[in-house]
Amino acid sequence: MKTTIRIFTLSFLLLSTVSFACRTCGCSAKSSKSKIESSTKTSDVTSKSKVKWVGEKVTGSHEGLIDIFDAYLEFNDDNKLVGGEVTINMNTINCTDLEGDAKNSIEGHLKSDDFFSVKKHPTSTLIIKKAKYLYNNNYEIVADLTIKGITNEIKFNTKLNDNIASADIVVDRTTFDIRYGSGSFFDNLGDKMIYDDFKLSVSLNY
Repeated sequence: MKTTIRIFTLSFLLLSTVSFACRTCGCSAKSSKSKIESSTKTSDVTSKSKVKWVGEKVTGSHEGLIDIFDAYLEFNDDNKLVGGEVTINMNTINCTDLEGDAKNSIEGHLKSDDFFSVKKHPTSTLIIKKAKYLYNNNYEIVADLTIKGITNEIKFNTKLNDNIASADIVVDRTTFDIRYGSGSFFDNLGDKMIYDDFKLSVSLNY
């Protein structure tokens, strides 16, 4: 029998990053509930759960937070992770290393069609397809990540410790048709080039 731990609307501090939009910003460079869907168990999720994004370009980087709209983890009778799903509210993309007009500019650009097309695609999802137990509560994860309506399989490792699932995930944005400022598709970008990979750091309390 599987135990499902469900997480509702979490605030995330993790490395999730959206390759940032330095060209427009002009710079250089949380309490939720968790339910266990079984007849015997219920658990709370703390506000310490977090998702943070980091994006880098030739001359620097930006980082920020994204909120989770809904999420759950699944465990079997041996309390081993077997599945789960996370839905991210893309409207909540924010940049934490800038202020004022620069902050508003980069956040608006990230939500635009140059990047995540948030009006057309207000959510992104990650669905765990396979969780292979390795050792000491470490798992190898195979998941489907959907951004802008495009789904790609990704792999990453996660560790469970004291009811916290943590993972660092690297995503190639160009595989989701996010090509703005990419040196893989455009020449002569100079110091305006934005690296294709962005990083997400997740720490999920369940």
